[in-house]
Amino acid sequence: MKLSMNTSALALMVGTGLLLANTANAAVSADKANQLGGSLTPLGGEMAGNGGDIPAWTGGITRAPAGYRAGMFHPDPFADDKVKFAITPANYKQYADMLTPGQQAMFGKYKTFKMNVYPTRRSASAPKRTYDFTKRNATQCQLVDNGEGIKNCAEGIPFPIPQNGYEVIWNHKLKFKGVSFSRFANQAAPSASGAFTLTRLREDGLGLYYKPGNTTENINDILLYFKQEVLGPARLAGQVLLVHESLNSVKSPRKAWVYNPGQRRVRLAPNVAYDNPGTATDGLRTNDMTDMFNGAMDRFNWKLVGKQEMYVPYNSYKAHSGNIKVKDLIRPNHLNPELMRYELHRVWVVDATLKPGKRHINSRRTFYVDEDSWQILMVDHYDGQGKLWRFSEAASINYYEVPVFWATIETHHDLKSGRYIAGLLDNEEKPFNFGFQSAPSDYTPQNLRNTGVR
Repeated sequence: MKLSMNTSALALMVGTGLLLANTANAAVSADKANQLGGSLTPLGGEMAGNGGDIPAWTGGITRAPAGYRAGMFHPDPFADDKVKFAITPANYKQYADMLTPGQQAMFGKYKTFKMNVYPTRRSASAPKRTYDFTKRNATQCQLVDNGEGIKNCAEGIPFPIPQNGYEVIWNHKLKFKGVSFSRFANQAAPSASGAFTLTRLREDGLGLYYKPGNTTENINDILLYFKQEVLGPARLAGQVLLVHESLNSVKSPRKAWVYNPGQRRVRLAPNVAYDNPGTATDGLRTNDMTDMFNGAMDRFNWKLVGKQEMYVPYNSYKAHSGNIKVKDLIRPNHLNPELMRYELHRVWVVDATLKPGKRHINSRRTFYVDEDSWQILMVDHYDGQGKLWRFSEAASINYYEVPVFWATIETHHDLKSGRYIAGLLDNEEKPFNFGFQSAPSDYTPQNLRNTGVR
């Protein structure tokens, strides 16, 4: 793997044994933290470009395009950009150093797969408050309980200058997503012919960690309240899932409840974690693949490999548009390549390997995490025999009314069966609502029963 400058020494340090920082020295010095906003972006990316296709970061998108109003689908601020070149099954080996094994497998398997590469736009940005708290976190946030928890953190990215793989993944888990949101997370799992039945899902969330004034010490270990309701098809409608996601899976493991409309009762759901199948996914996505990765980390060792320049899904406003239909996106084997956009960016590479004696359907997963936003953009998944099995990617945009850089579509490809599932398909619904108002009382088991009655 070709590592970018300034990270190879870090990768060597990690490779020699720093797989986990579970002591109180995870924070960095004030001198290092002062790099944020200088040689590093406020969230920890490299401010400078690479002298070629990757430009310097100049603040990302700081205001919405003219005419945009909250509640609209987001107009493409880069609509005039032209395709620079296409990576295809005929030429992908020329770009192998900047493609994941999963991407290369997609080219090798599907003659119709293509990646249209556009100019790199470092559009990721976050609120100033997030930047301010990120700098404060850098000198005081710590990992605890073998990486399963954090302390002394508030609101911002916890480890903007990461020293190990656990810290990178925590940065993804704690990236700013707005305080409260509501969204449609519709799913399609097409057959080999491209036929599909759309599963309509509404999801609401409340992130206590992001609420002004909160810290990891005053929110009772609750990172996120999450509620998901199935709206269709009719045979599934009315099912509701409630999750209380914790900041420390050792002290406070994830709690989950489900409402079954047929039984009209709420019950605890101890299996909404790890590699249990997600809601209505045909077994193509596990619970811990939601948002590319979420939940407890204790079954894997997390090694920080370094940083690499890679072609990644980015600024995917065409696929996000409310002017297209879901059927325009869904194609046999993969999404419509003409609606996808790829750019060259630097990503942190984290390799997770299953611990001896632990159980998971994956023996290994490799994560590719955007340096500017801490969004996981791609994941390679390996089966129990160590063979490449699945490939995931998160087509992402800057939701510039917040602002936050986050996925607009997630796809998970089974490279053995040839099937895939696409989620967050809100094109024929309403877009993310970051102005949604909710409170902890909306995420109780009793409220779950009220939600699911039909």
